[in-house]
Formats: sequence, structure tokens, C-alpha cells
Amino acid sequence: MTAAPTEAPPLLVERDGPIVRLVFNRPKAGNAIDVPMAKALMEAAIACDEDPAVRCVVLTGAGRMFCVGGDVKLFSSAGERIPHLLKELTSYLHSAISRLARMQKPLVTVVNGPAAGAGFSLALLGDVALASREASFTLAYGKLGLSPDGGSTWLLPRLIGLRRAQELMLTDPTLTATQAADLGLVTRLCDPDESGQAPAGPTTLSAQAAILTDTLSRGGVQAWGRTRELLLNAYGASLESHLEAEARAIANAGRGAESREGIAAFVERRPANFIAAADA
Repeated sequence: MTAAPTEAPPLLVERDGPIVRLVFNRPKAGNAIDVPMAKALMEAAIACDEDPAVRCVVLTGAGRMFCVGGDVKLFSSAGERIPHLLKELTSYLHSAISRLARMQKPLVTVVNGPAAGAGFSLALLGDVALASREASFTLAYGKLGLSPDGGSTWLLPRLIGLRRAQELMLTDPTLTATQAADLGLVTRLCDPDESGQAPAGPTTLSAQAAILTDTLSRGGVQAWGRTRELLLNAYGASLESHLEAEARAIANAGRGAESREGIAAFVERRPANFIAAADA
């Protein structure tokens, strides 16, 4: 009797020492987000947040696309139950985004291809967003008669300003990778990988991602966690309250082993070993 084929998981979780790669894994569907994928992303985000051995998280897509957003075919099949479906989907997705944004370790988005809808929001979520020169970016909600989700109405004005965000939201152009970089939506453009294989050259997307994540994972991750929190809270705070938050954060950082190692390494003129300090 032939065993039934095992269905591929909607999200791959790949561990390489202190680095975790979360890979959208529905390539035949453009890595469209359905409920199982959103739930898997939430669970993976919680696991990364809670694991002190994880020092850097990468978000990327399998195949030629990063993520085309919500699964429109699923929306169509929901019929009159689409509000129920959208609430369920966004409950998982938004929980995942919140935890990825607020975890005490850096997030790198590696945009290997088109990013649309919620995929657009997820691409922007990284502290550093690397993009293939073959990537493209579009919000796409207006074409479906839907308003945005995934945090794009929060992220976009902070990255490019309210006036430009209004235009993008309402006119919904498809941006090339170069246009996205010029607007400030992504950090750096990279050469595309050849046939999705490990890159031979240092300027390809995977090579740049590997160099960056290795560097980040060796840094003062606890301090960067506090930095991420300060940046996220900056827009809702007065100057005085934010100065107080900065003072408390740097004092708390100064109590930690990473700070002791960093200061000692600076005085002794040697590279800091933050990983060993964190394990001590």
C-alpha cells in the first residue's frame, strides 16, 4: 500500500546556530497567506521571541516570489463568510507581526521576488530589508475593494512620510525594486540569486543576507532589542518621555553581560565576543 504524500508545511523554519530563517513555503500559490500559514508564522514568531539562543531572524519566500499577500482564491471561496475568514486570518497574522516587531532581536527581510498586499507589509517589517533587483512591490488592496492590513498603514507613513504614503495607498502603483529603494522602502538592493541556488558572487541576495545575519547575530543583541523598542515607541511619545525611556533603557543595558563585554573589549582594543557574554 502506497503511503499518501506528505503535504509540505506552509512555513519552513530553518535553524543555523543563532540564526533562524522563516520561509514562506507555498511557491505554487505565490506564497499567498492562508490561515495555516498565518498560524504557523505566529507560532514561529513566538518561538523565536521566547528562545534566548536565537539572535537574528530572517523572513523570506520560497521560489520566485516573496509573498503575494492574502490568498484571494480562499477569499473567493468563503462567500458570505469572508468577514469571518478575514478576522481569523488577521488575528494570526497581526499577532505574528507584533511579535516579530517587538522581539528583542533583529529581523532581516530578504525580498527575493514580488511582494504584494500583506507581503508588502512583511517586506517592510525588517530592521534591514534586502531586496533582489528583480523584486517588485504593490499594495494591491484597492483592486480587491479592500482596505490594507498587515500594518502597512502604520509602517508606510513612518518610512516615507504621510503624503507619499497617501499617494501609494490610493493610486496603487507597482514599484520596481529600484523605485522602492529610492523611496526608502528597502535598505539595500542585491543581485538576484541564480536559479535559487547558493550564490557564487558576494553581491547576490543570499550572499548579502548571509553576511548581514552573521554580523547581526554576533552583535550586542540585547542592546539592539532595546533599540528596536525605542524606535517603535518614538512616534507616540513626547520628547521628555522618550528621553526618560532612553535613559532607563541604556541604564538597563549597562547592567548586562553584553555591555560589560563590549566596554572591556573597547578598552582592551579587541573584538567583542557578545555570544560568549550572553551565554555566561
